[in-house]
Amino acid sequence: MARDLRICFVGDSFTAGTGDPTGAGWVGPVLAALRADGVAVTGYPLGVRRETSLDIARRWYPEVRARLRDGTDHRVVLSFGANDVSAPTGRPRVPQERTLDVLAAVLDEAHAAGWPAFVTGPPPAPGDGAQTGRALALSAAMAEVAAARGVPFTDLAAPLATDPSWAEAVRAGDGIHPDVRGYRLLAGLLLPPLRAWLG
Repeated sequence: MARDLRICFVGDSFTAGTGDPTGAGWVGPVLAALRADGVAVTGYPLGVRRETSLDIARRWYPEVRARLRDGTDHRVVLSFGANDVSAPTGRPRVPQERTLDVLAAVLDEAHAAGWPAFVTGPPPAPGDGAQTGRALALSAAMAEVAAARGVPFTDLAAPLATDPSWAEAVRAGDGIHPDVRGYRLLAGLLLPPLRAWLG
């Protein structure tokens, strides 16, 4: 039987492509590149603005299950943490240990369902050193949780924290989300490890 790959991309506003006038975000270019590689892939972007890991934990399973009923190869890409480390009231919306507990539980559920998972950490926040520091710390800790389960992880915070192109793209966007150039940067970082994961 020919491979019929289905991937759910579960996350927040960055997964939804908020701020990209083309609407493609980073998920669109990744899917287009995979199709150009000859991969028969159906992608489901499941990003919701302002959602933390706690919000995603409540909805992800039924949303994914409804979309992974067909096909021969079912996968899940998890991308969250940016809202967890934001601190509109002076404290992070979700403590780091709670985010890690959620990640571990979601990965265990995905494994039990037979859905191979891939995880990305949150991007940095140009102009907000404290939030970027929290994103860096969370990303490193998320990598450990993923590694303990044999799940591939891609850090976005470290490579983008000092990248002037990312900072410029966010400034050109709404100050939180980048413009189309920033989403192309995200896609460029994620595509090689995603290709390796998909084999």
